[in-house]
Amino acid sequence: PYEAPYEAPYEALDGTAPAEAAPEGAARTLWNRNFRLFFLARTVARFGDGMVPVALAAGLLDAGYGASSVSFALGAWMLCFAGFVLVGGVLADRFTPRRMMVLADGIRMVGTAVLAVAFAVGAPALWLVYALSALNGLGAAIFQPGVASMLPRLAPDVQRGNAVLRVAEALTAMAGPAIAGALAGFGGPGLIFGVNAATFGISGLCLFLIRMESVAPVVTGESMLAELMGGWREFRARSWLWGVIAVWSVYGITVLGPITPLEAVVVTERHSSAMFGLMMTVAGAGNVVGGLLAMRLRPVRPLFAGTLALFGVIANVLVLAYDVPVPLLAAGFFTGGVSLAFWLVMWSTTVQTQIPAEALNRLHAYDVAGSLIMLAVGRALAGPVAESVGVREVLVAGAVINVGVCAMLLAVPAIRGLKRVG
Repeated sequence: PYEAPYEAPYEALDGTAPAEAAPEGAARTLWNRNFRLFFLARTVARFGDGMVPVALAAGLLDAGYGASSVSFALGAWMLCFAGFVLVGGVLADRFTPRRMMVLADGIRMVGTAVLAVAFAVGAPALWLVYALSALNGLGAAIFQPGVASMLPRLAPDVQRGNAVLRVAEALTAMAGPAIAGALAGFGGPGLIFGVNAATFGISGLCLFLIRMESVAPVVTGESMLAELMGGWREFRARSWLWGVIAVWSVYGITVLGPITPLEAVVVTERHSSAMFGLMMTVAGAGNVVGGLLAMRLRPVRPLFAGTLALFGVIANVLVLAYDVPVPLLAAGFFTGGVSLAFWLVMWSTTVQTQIPAEALNRLHAYDVAGSLIMLAVGRALAGPVAESVGVREVLVAGAVINVGVCAMLLAVPAIRGLKRVG
């Protein structure tokens, strides 16, 4: 599905193509010039994203606004992201994904820079923080759909490219909050947001410098609604795609969504907040190992292999349900991190290689929107349900549902039998 991108004309942001081509054979390695730039853009931006919760918490709590203000600011980001990501998929098909990604980085850089100035000069008004958080969520919605379609065009080995990005994201997820905490002691939230704005600038510059094959926009002359409906028809036509997303929606509400807030509560109450931070680091290390395994293992049926890996999440859930020793707790967190990372690489690679380029941006947007909404619902319901029936009961039910979800995925021939491309 992917052949020597350097042998074709490159697309500039204005649609023109430079006369010179890169040396023949440059694309035979994963780490060609284009992928290096894309990798740097994604890694730096992910690092900056990891700093945001720390910056918001430090700035808003120091200003005396209370814990709810942090939740509302993060909620404004999520609401705009989930609400506009489908539109982002259409725009990526209409104007090409790279142009929209560069535009999105510009929007987020400006919005974050204003936040940096606002916190540097004093306590900003809450409406301004919420508005700028929403603006950054809108930028993320414009940015995200293009990620799926860019990688297959830049990486000769799509699975290896996804695995490399997964490893980098796991490392930056650990490093971002830690460095943000250190920066908070030196320059406060204004400095953190300033660094975050710089990461968006670096990301946009790297994406701007990528040279790609000149490709015409996928859809032209149709209304936004018609393009959304066209994407929906493409989505429904692939039973393996909507089947996984339908099952994953249940998984997000009942397992992945609740586990995030409940693990913070359970580990902190049983041990300490420092131990919870350590467990997050252990889970991040598991993500790294899962990404490394995905570099090496190339199953013929990737969704089948990824589903088998998801059984490992049960260990993460059960060590929270029962008061186990710390070494066993760490083993559960590590296993869960490995399992999720491996599944995500298998899933991303399958979507990027099985779906044609003309539909990939919009279908990826449907995937992202559905997953995020269900995760958000699961997180919101976790606390009230746990208070009503008990934390252990919610977690044990999640472990049982985890088995059922994996069994459903394995039971569908279109999912378990789907073979890798190439």
